[in-house]
Amino acid sequence: MILRAPRIAAPFLAACLALPAFAQDDAGAGADATGGQETPAPDAALDTVIASVNGQDILLGHMLMVRSGLPEQYQQLPNDVLWEGILDQLVQQEVLAQSDMAEETQRVSLALDNERRALVASEAVAAMSADLVSEDAIREAYESQFATEAQGTEYNAAHILVESEEEAQDVLAALDDGADFAELAQERSTGPSGPNGGSLGWFGEGQMVAPFEEAVAGLEAGEVSQPVETQFGWHVIRLNETRQTEAPALEEVRDQIAQQLQADAVQARIEELVAGAEVDRSGAESVDPAALGRIDLLEN
Repeated sequence: MILRAPRIAAPFLAACLALPAFAQDDAGAGADATGGQETPAPDAALDTVIASVNGQDILLGHMLMVRSGLPEQYQQLPNDVLWEGILDQLVQQEVLAQSDMAEETQRVSLALDNERRALVASEAVAAMSADLVSEDAIREAYESQFATEAQGTEYNAAHILVESEEEAQDVLAALDDGADFAELAQERSTGPSGPNGGSLGWFGEGQMVAPFEEAVAGLEAGEVSQPVETQFGWHVIRLNETRQTEAPALEEVRDQIAQQLQADAVQARIEELVAGAEVDRSGAESVDPAALGRIDLLEN
């Protein structure tokens, strides 16, 4: 069965308020009796009148806008579960908007101006984004960013971390006497990798603190470093092996490249439009930027 949620608790409702709660008493809300699938949506128009409040229509389009803006946890609910709650919300909001208590203050007017501007601008961005990025451009960017550039070096190393240089020298002496590096790390290392024989696995450039990375980069495979000091203590490092990082396949980074190319193209187009517009910023010169902190003006 479907239970109606409590009525509104504030005069201006968020999109998720006044939605119906639901229980699992019925076998599959929103499903048909045969296949457990929702009934296909019927043909409808945005201007279909669903309800009216003192002559002011509430359209299917209004309900769809609320539906599309719901939090993710509500998006998964069946439409028949959401229908009454969304309609209740819009009716309640319209009743409040028409009441003697409602007033379109300057704060509301300014918010509506900003909202309209943002929404219309988003439509413009969506329109200009279409077909901005060609397959040739994606391939060219891939070749430039990945295929022809050196991808860097990765290191496989282990270390023994101790608190003082003296202890680090003792570790080196033990290694010179034939001690096993992994066993010595398990016995002496204070780092979290100690129980694992000091193994750090594979890591790339920039993943370790600078003194550690510099020491590793200066080693040959199988070589052990002199004591290296970092903010964590003193390290004795053994470089196991190195490898060159391989470039990812085009398909792995296609979306990333396309998104970046599209963003760059849109930004270039916006800058072109701004450059061609008559923009007068002289008013900003007469106002102290500290005025941006006068949020209290919105309450007047």
